[in-house]
Amino acid sequence: MNIDLTDTTSARINTALVQGRRSVGAAVGMVLTLVIVTDEGNHYDALKAASEASKEHPSRILVVIKRPGRSPRERAGARLDAEVRVGGEAGNGETVLLRLHGELSGHAYSVVLPLLLPDAPVVVWWPDEAPAHPADDLLGTLAQRRITDAAATEDPVAALVARAEVYAPGDTDLSWTRVTPWRSVLAAALDQKHTKVTAAEVEGEEYNPSTELLALWLAERLDVTVGRVVSEGPGITAVRLTTADGVICLDRPDGALATLAVPGQPDRHVALHRRSTAELIAEELRRLDPDEAYAGTVRHGLGRLNTPPGASAADVAAPPPAAEPTGTRTPAKAVAKAPATTSTKAPVPRASPTKAAGRAAKPKPKADGKNGKNGKPAA
Repeated sequence: MNIDLTDTTSARINTALVQGRRSVGAAVGMVLTLVIVTDEGNHYDALKAASEASKEHPSRILVVIKRPGRSPRERAGARLDAEVRVGGEAGNGETVLLRLHGELSGHAYSVVLPLLLPDAPVVVWWPDEAPAHPADDLLGTLAQRRITDAAATEDPVAALVARAEVYAPGDTDLSWTRVTPWRSVLAAALDQKHTKVTAAEVEGEEYNPSTELLALWLAERLDVTVGRVVSEGPGITAVRLTTADGVICLDRPDGALATLAVPGQPDRHVALHRRSTAELIAEELRRLDPDEAYAGTVRHGLGRLNTPPGASAADVAAPPPAAEPTGTRTPAKAVAKAPATTSTKAPVPRASPTKAAGRAAKPKPKADGKNGKNGKPAA
């Protein structure tokens, strides 16, 4: 059931929600409120993913679409339009599309607050551009969990550095969620093979933030030097762990099926497909406590994400350089690993592919693999 409300208020929207539940005979069994902050061009894909996730986590979905207006008259006005959906496309919950016009676009907090489910957790998701400090954003202060996506930004690596600088308990990023299957398989492989890892190498697309986070996670957990190799993708393509018994290799060249090679054991095939945004959101909604593994990873990598190939320990300890303008970065020309140092935490150098040796500089590659209408990169 769809109810359209023009120039309305939060009180009328609440009344429409009650009316919709009575009309379709729906019971109130929602477990959380999911607030999606996006724009008119991206709300369709985000809402589609959230509706799919609501099949696992029944929730009230509030989609905040800010439309400040172009002309001075539009910017000076204030109007709230809403579309209430109960049953049908809304999945196992309720959906409210909130279009905030004019001056009201700067007061989303006041509109959303009366529409939250009482005594239920709140999760805020920014599918594209997120505020500089999500935990200090007014909508972010309402939430137990705040979800961003560095892969949707112009410079994903710079976005990760910014996330690390302002991290607060409850923050997470879908770039981190995308590496969950990789972390699970690698941890299981090391459980089977009790041996010391002396070095590691992560291979993936140059501008893929999930590749960077996986490299930082390995460096933080294993306390080893991790080489970063750039490939054509899609997403993360391989991880190699050097041990005294040989190399443990998890190779996924096609973005779907991976091969796990462990010394002394037969090769095994592992289903490691690139997951949709709906699957990523569903995973994040399974736990609403702070993600300590993500916190340790981004804090460990602060200043290392932009480390040039061959950087010394002193360079790593220095403050991170300013973000480069979009489109000026080019692939390096050789696989470079950091020199041995006495540091207890080895740096994670940004190395380049052997396949790309001697290749001319090319512009930032477009993300492949699409989820929905506009598409987002996936691990």
